[in-house]
Amino acid sequence: MRKITILGATGSVGQNTIDLIARDRDAYDVVALTGGANTKQLADDAIRLGADLAVTAYDDRLDDLRAALSGSGVEAAAGQAAIKEAAARPADWVMSAIVGSAGLAPGIEALKQGATLALANKETLVCAGQLVLETAQQHDARLLPVDSEHSAVFQALVGEDMAAVERIIITASGGAFRDWPISDLANATVEQASSHPNWDMGQRITIDSASMFNKALELIETKEFFGIDPTKIEVLVHPESIVHSLVGFNDGAVMAHLGAPDMRHAIGYALHWPDRRELPVNRLDLAKLGQLRFQEPDEARYPALRLAREVMERGGLSGAVFNAAKERALDLFIDRRIRFLDMADAVAAVLDRFESESHLLDATLTLDNVHQTDHLARQWVDDAVLQRAG
Repeated sequence: MRKITILGATGSVGQNTIDLIARDRDAYDVVALTGGANTKQLADDAIRLGADLAVTAYDDRLDDLRAALSGSGVEAAAGQAAIKEAAARPADWVMSAIVGSAGLAPGIEALKQGATLALANKETLVCAGQLVLETAQQHDARLLPVDSEHSAVFQALVGEDMAAVERIIITASGGAFRDWPISDLANATVEQASSHPNWDMGQRITIDSASMFNKALELIETKEFFGIDPTKIEVLVHPESIVHSLVGFNDGAVMAHLGAPDMRHAIGYALHWPDRRELPVNRLDLAKLGQLRFQEPDEARYPALRLAREVMERGGLSGAVFNAAKERALDLFIDRRIRFLDMADAVAAVLDRFESESHLLDATLTLDNVHQTDHLARQWVDDAVLQRAG
């Protein structure tokens, strides 16, 4: 039996992973599940899958988790240190689906054990790509992409030589505001940004889709994961979300990965790799679909894409700066302390401030430096917002 751990089990990717594992329960030995505040869901899944350990990220929810697990034999724990300990337990395959930069340290712990890390947490490579890849190499571990776009690229490259790749095209739905007049975006509400036209996702990632910060992170992740020149990475808005990514080769051929909008495609591919097995997902009916549309993204509507390209040029710790500033700006938008377009302005201001203090961006890429940079960038977002308000 394969030993499995799911980091971020109560989120959408974690729940889809559990759905696949539960359908073939006898094939897996579940080592640990980690989650957030939804301790009932975490406990229910841990009991159903016979996990050894369940961990909530919140110390004040430990009693609730213990009560929900009472009599099950599943061990309960809480806090960030406990999540890292769960990730460090020996496992063959670990799903990294914790949202945000909080997923970086547990992912590295899993790699240190030599596990296959199925990476749904794009921030891991955005914040510390070189460090993560070196850790995997040092411990004979493997990274597999779970973002639908990067899984699509990974699959299109099977049997191909990266030297023959001319370009990688990742697609974007365009989010909630793809058809809005740009003049209306300044007054977009949290509720409007939280409604995705194609996908059923958590609030934060749905808002990131509306602002295209999610795609900006994926641009950086593409560079890190596939080691490709940033100038060869393109983005296309594709409202149907059927073509997940495309790879163009030096002979003019373009390989596209198509599939219904269902995260179980990418999760299942990573779970069963190198095999391809049957999955409980809808099959495409292209005749019924009728058309597939593509258009270039308007950077006036999506300034996050321009900022991501600046980050790839700057290198160093700028990815950690970018992600932390984005996460903090999103917090402030959800709390209704800034407006929708203010998020990109705040991130740009923090990147400029870090560049003016170049010794910060050029610091050695270590986990401690990433954490310190993350903390400072969040503070500087607050400073930038206060300065604008003043």
